[in-house]
Amino acid sequence: MEKKTMSCLVLAFGLMIILVLNASASPSNGITCEEALTQLITCNPYFLGISPSPSPICCKGVQNVSQQANTTTIRRSLCECFETAAKAFQIIPERLKQLPQLCKVEVPVPLDPSIDCNT
Repeated sequence: MEKKTMSCLVLAFGLMIILVLNASASPSNGITCEEALTQLITCNPYFLGISPSPSPICCKGVQNVSQQANTTTIRRSLCECFETAAKAFQIIPERLKQLPQLCKVEVPVPLDPSIDCNT
């Protein structure tokens, strides 16, 4: 039963990615919103409070996204992407904010759905 619930959540998360992508701008060069969300899909159980901590695969995705967010334009685009995704997927904001610390990754993009991405 738990596997079926998890599968449904992952599928729903994937479908929501498509919706978010239609509403999010992406930089012409560098990591896109779609690529970032795809790399972070394994964090979904943690984001939704199903898992008490992020998985190693989730943390690897965080590290990959962080490394690719290497320009101001990309960071601003990802900030807007994450902000939209957090609201669309009903991610628990505190969990999103704790992710870099738990994964021991310094991120150049604020993981806070209430932040102003233009600053």
